[in-house]
Amino acid sequence: MGIFAVTGPVVQAVLVVLCFFSVVSLGIIFFKFRQVYRANSQSEKFLDFFWKVKRFDSINAQLDRFTDSPLAVLFSEGFSELKKLMEKGEEKEDLDIISTDLGGVENIARALRRATTSEITRLEKYLTFLATTGATAPFIGLFGTVWGIMTAFKGIGETGSASLAVVAPGIAEALIATAVGLVAAIPAVMGYNHFQHKIKVLIAEMDSFSTEYLNIVQRSITRK
Repeated sequence: MGIFAVTGPVVQAVLVVLCFFSVVSLGIIFFKFRQVYRANSQSEKFLDFFWKVKRFDSINAQLDRFTDSPLAVLFSEGFSELKKLMEKGEEKEDLDIISTDLGGVENIARALRRATTSEITRLEKYLTFLATTGATAPFIGLFGTVWGIMTAFKGIGETGSASLAVVAPGIAEALIATAVGLVAAIPAVMGYNHFQHKIKVLIAEMDSFSTEYLNIVQRSITRK
């Protein structure tokens, strides 16, 4: 705060902007850590539950246990579409209406793709801010440093003295902007890379689950 008080208005504005980026980034990191951790944890539990129970109606009845799992959302959307197709078949007294020829499985596949896209969007929300912070904060800090050094040299010119005692304080005040920029950028970059990796794993799991889900439905239809 002492350094902030003696810096010029431009450097002060830069420091305020960088502090804003830093605080918001840390908040996003904590939020995403909790969200992604719960998504991974509940997805593992849901998969175990899915293969253990096997019956779709029983699984659907207990989905509230896995509210943070993307896989549970995919199952719910796919099961809702499956029920609609079954109801159409019952109305026509012909369960064979659920067939690939009539688009039944394709309807379920579209529902799973929509759910996957929605979950990816939800999981990646706010990551853009982390990427922006990591990319721009060092440059914003560098701008504050350059401006501060320019001001320091201007002061040297006005006083006519270039001694270390005169130069050092101004340079130190200018460099604080770069330091704060790095403090804001480094956690943001690390958090962004970490969450991108975790989300890629979840996306792969969603793709694999969608494939398995459709295979189960197709095998069931074939037996009918």
